Amino acid sequence: MQTYITADQTWALWAVLFCSAAFGLWAERTRPGSRLSGAIITMLISFLLSNLNVIPSSAEAYDLVWRYLVPLAIPLLLVNADLRRSLTESGPILLAFVIGAAGTVLGTLLAFSIIPLGQHDWQLAAIFSANYIGGTMNYVSAAKAVGLQDSKLLNTGMAVDHLMMIIYFLILFSLPSMYRLRARFRERPIQHRLATEIIIKNESHTGDRFNLPWFTTTMALSLVICAVAFEIENRTDYQGSAILMITLISITLASVFRSTLQRLDGATETGTLFMYLFFATLGAHANISMAFKLGPMLFLFATIILIVHLLFILIIGKYTRLSLPEILIASNANMGGATTAVAMTAAKRWHALIVPAVLCGTLGYATGDYIAIGIGKLLH
Repeated sequence: MQTYITADQTWALWAVLFCSAAFGLWAERTRPGSRLSGAIITMLISFLLSNLNVIPSSAEAYDLVWRYLVPLAIPLLLVNADLRRSLTESGPILLAFVIGAAGTVLGTLLAFSIIPLGQHDWQLAAIFSANYIGGTMNYVSAAKAVGLQDSKLLNTGMAVDHLMMIIYFLILFSLPSMYRLRARFRERPIQHRLATEIIIKNESHTGDRFNLPWFTTTMALSLVICAVAFEIENRTDYQGSAILMITLISITLASVFRSTLQRLDGATETGTLFMYLFFATLGAHANISMAFKLGPMLFLFATIILIVHLLFILIIGKYTRLSLPEILIASNANMGGATTAVAMTAAKRWHALIVPAVLCGTLGYATGDYIAIGIGKLLH
């Protein structure tokens, strides 16, 4: 379908992404905006623009954000990482992740028994289970693992997945603001500040000057870390390992050179901005008309899986004394992988949970395809 701004108008699309992020950051300074969070507002703006055919649902500009800016943001957000606290927080979130994966499997089995998907039903069930255990990266690899080669059907599933992703993220982001729900879970102290508090924290110090050499050093360090991590991934040929390597290198440097790295200017602010641009691309990818036109049954199928998954992880998480942030980050890692889980920790200012989020996402990448093959054999 023709859009007002086409996919090859890269400058215009970048302008839209930055305007969406800017509006989200400014809106978060208001009382209603702080309840929604700037990330949700950013997603909703690009989501509306995409579904009103102002911008396309897929473009190279969006891919550049996923491919380059998101990995680059992780070292920036981990400049002040507390290694001891990160490791302490990892255990509960990994437990929540395993619970969420079990919920996904149960949801897949229930959806398979209710929703008819035709001759490729078992393959689609396997693919969506892998997708909701370790994120979107598992979608294509799981399709190869179960031998589904119908490109039209795979593209339909991808359109449904993009729409479900933004709907599910809207739910996950809204849950912490529900006091009655939050009160039912164990409280664990986690640093929590609005994104704009980082941006405006020095407004009163009008005499301060931006330190360009330190900021340039910050960006250079992040680029070097990413270059090393992706080179390791290319040499080992293990898809998804680069994000894990970026995290490990970053927290090691943050621990060894803690006093030096804390002097780096603009790291957290820039990392947060990159993640807001990522949220803008998520909203743009979710096109309602395409998902419903191509795959209404797949949409119902995915909906059942995620409802069962969310209920299961919330109920079991409560009785295993997990906190709500731990459950939500783990569920995010199940749904979108390490990338979206880290983005949520950045938006919610739960920096202590960044490392556990990456570990969960990496575990999902490693196990998703094997679980998909097992489910496929079971249902075939």
